[in-house]
Amino acid sequence: MILLSLNNLTKSFGGLVAVAGVSFEVERGDVVGLIGPNGAGKTTVFNLITGASRPDDGHIFFDGHGLEGLKPHRIVYLGLARTFQTIRLFPKLSVLENVLSGSHCRMKSSFVASLLRLPAQRREEKEALASAMRELDFVGLTDFWRAEAGSLSYGDQRRLEIARALATEPKLIVLDEPAGGMNDQETLELRGLIARIKARDITIILIEHDMGFVMKVCNKIVVMENGTVIARGRPEEIQKNPKVIEAYLGVDD
Repeated sequence: MILLSLNNLTKSFGGLVAVAGVSFEVERGDVVGLIGPNGAGKTTVFNLITGASRPDDGHIFFDGHGLEGLKPHRIVYLGLARTFQTIRLFPKLSVLENVLSGSHCRMKSSFVASLLRLPAQRREEKEALASAMRELDFVGLTDFWRAEAGSLSYGDQRRLEIARALATEPKLIVLDEPAGGMNDQETLELRGLIARIKARDITIILIEHDMGFVMKVCNKIVVMENGTVIARGRPEEIQKNPKVIEAYLGVDD
């Protein structure tokens, strides 16, 4: 079943065409790698999917909803969460508070209920705390729940971002270079974490430059160059695709 569909997406910044007619589909349960050389337009596609930018043309359908024009918080509410290429945490807040910020989109208590601390609001808050602690346990950060987010190691901050995204209860999670800056052990642990996320019936799209990582965790790959899709298929197909080889390695004159 198709969960996400991009149809002829186009986005320009001044005279630069960053994305030119990009189309592909993501099925439920997929782990899709979006790869390509620097400047290929990958992060722009992520920004269009998640509402950080609006397309100049084309359509985005997610779980039966058109996304173009929606605010990012509405897209999160529909079940699409993301992490960022550059870590974006609240460094002075605790690890637990960072995860709780992801739960906020699912909370229904009104301002008055929160102000008066009504029973329903207290129950909801208790459930949010329990859910946040479960996500911290899921990513292996339970012992750090009191610590300031900014005090964590780089790899742990990456995992905290993923925990915060999971706290939104996503159907699809978008990971922008999740292994970027990680050492070999952290990358190995991330592979295991992605497998566990997939086992929760959460679909995943990721941008990553580590081709070994992509080939091991993704069941489908989409390749971009100069704002366009030049190939899509299974990892073994992509590895042999002449257009992909040319994009990464070049060809003799």
